[in-house]
Amino acid sequence: MITNPATILVIEDEPAIRRFLKTTLRAHEHRVIEAETAKDGLRAARLENPDLVILDLGLPDLDGIEVIRRLRLVSAVPIVVLSSRDGERAKVEALDLGADDFITKPFGVDELMARLRAALRHAIQEKGGRSIYEHASIKVDLARRFVQVSDEDIRLTPKEFDLLAELIVHAGKVLTHKHLLTKIWADSSEADVQYLRVLVRQLRQKLEPQPAQPSLILTEPGVGYRMAG
Repeated sequence: MITNPATILVIEDEPAIRRFLKTTLRAHEHRVIEAETAKDGLRAARLENPDLVILDLGLPDLDGIEVIRRLRLVSAVPIVVLSSRDGERAKVEALDLGADDFITKPFGVDELMARLRAALRHAIQEKGGRSIYEHASIKVDLARRFVQVSDEDIRLTPKEFDLLAELIVHAGKVLTHKHLLTKIWADSSEADVQYLRVLVRQLRQKLEPQPAQPSLILTEPGVGYRMAG
């Protein structure tokens, strides 16, 4: 669990949502920086070096997709998109450009805070280069390519392990179908989303206590997959 307060930049033009986010985040002891335009948000990101950015896509001066593109040129800060655009296309574009997660308005406080914690954990794990992943009864040693479930050794195919490793390295972050296909198959033209679904199904059968109700490898419908953080 993330226990240290984080500095969170909120780039959102709707005053009511900004106030709600500020109140919620401060109640969890986080420091909040507010910006209501893309210009102010990009400036604050440069000057304040936040731990995480919450970004609305519908800004008055610049589309949020372009804000993601510009942030990713200079920073690896976690970006959680908060938007009323609920189409798959917007989600995929934002995630492919480097956003860590996408929450559709309206949203619940519990879901918001869980997604923020996952994004912050992922950032910390990347900095630390941790090679051991543990979640519930599952333990994975990426360096030794070793997988256990309830202390029982699990044998994976090379492709299954490559997929699992990519999900673990980015645990808590949504990875699009395109991203995973490119990473797992060197020539992504040789594979399609159906191959990926089959591989995920095989992994769930080997790792999940209830494969039909996964708690480890989570599906983002029409977008991709996310490993529980």
